[in-house]
Amino acid sequence: MTATRSPDEAESKDHFFKELAELSERMIVAHGKEFSMGALVLAARFIAENKPFERSAATQ
Repeated sequence: MTATRSPDEAESKDHFFKELAELSERMIVAHGKEFSMGALVLAARFIAENKPFERSAATQ
């Protein structure tokens, strides 16, 4: 089964991939590949587990 995407959706997703690549490159330059990979994996876990990205006031 092939999913079709509207041009607007494809353009939006391409934009996010570009932003993600640029962010990853900046993290690698600043802190190395291991940090960048770890941060991206942690973000993926937060998404998968529906955890908020911001800390609550109680944990700050």
